[in-house]
Amino acid sequence: MSTAADTPSDCSRAGCRAAAVWRIEWRNPKIHPVDRRKVWVACDAHRDFLRDYLAARDFPVSVSTLAPIGATAGGEGSQ
Repeated sequence: MSTAADTPSDCSRAGCRAAAVWRIEWRNPKIHPVDRRKVWVACDAHRDFLRDYLAARDFPVSVSTLAPIGATAGGEGSQ
């Protein structure tokens, strides 16, 4: 039996319905406090596109693997 935690999320790229395997955390320093993080999720094909889109705007960005709720995610830091 599967649960919501077992169900993959769709990629955050507009129009993409592929299963997300990456977690992209970011914030807009002009409007978000330091402790606030927004999260997008991405498939392999759109990870770099979404990360680069945010980084080009000078937003702090980090990328890690998307893990089920309660699991520890490994990371690939980026900025």
